[in-house]
Amino acid sequence: MAILSIRRYPDPVLRAKATPVKIINDDIRRLAADMIETMQDANGVGLAAPQVGVGLRMVIVDVDPENHEPRVLINPVVAKRSREKDTADEGCLSFPGLRSKVKRAHCVVCEAQNLDGDITEYQVEGLPARAIQHEIDHLDGMLFVDKVGPSDRISLKEDLEELEEAYNLARDVASERLP
Repeated sequence: MAILSIRRYPDPVLRAKATPVKIINDDIRRLAADMIETMQDANGVGLAAPQVGVGLRMVIVDVDPENHEPRVLINPVVAKRSREKDTADEGCLSFPGLRSKVKRAHCVVCEAQNLDGDITEYQVEGLPARAIQHEIDHLDGMLFVDKVGPSDRISLKEDLEELEEAYNLARDVASERLP
């Protein structure tokens, strides 16, 4: 297993729509194991494949935070959402240090394939439901900052600009190293 590099905003891979996983093979299993290790190393509760630069519809979510049992969800979809909504502080491993209030369904039913290719269904509420919705958003190129209210968007503006500057500087430095 390996710790993967987590892509940071505004990396374009975070805005790209991920493609479905067609075949679950050893490469997918290895990616899943690496993503679990990466998520745990970063103290996250979820991680989407695009966040590690892989444009596939696969996420890792710790659906049982008390027992820390991360689940691999391949080609996940939210089949049902509760009408009840919660607004809570949300962050993202691709936005280090940023947090903001986001409104999401309190309870969801998620259908996905597991690493054996079997269709599984998870009914979760609270933080696990929030994490599943957040990670599935990543698969569609949607970021948590897209879901914040207008006043929060204004308060995040300076932090987002700093992340953009850091990303552009790192990209420029990397391009100077090329022969």
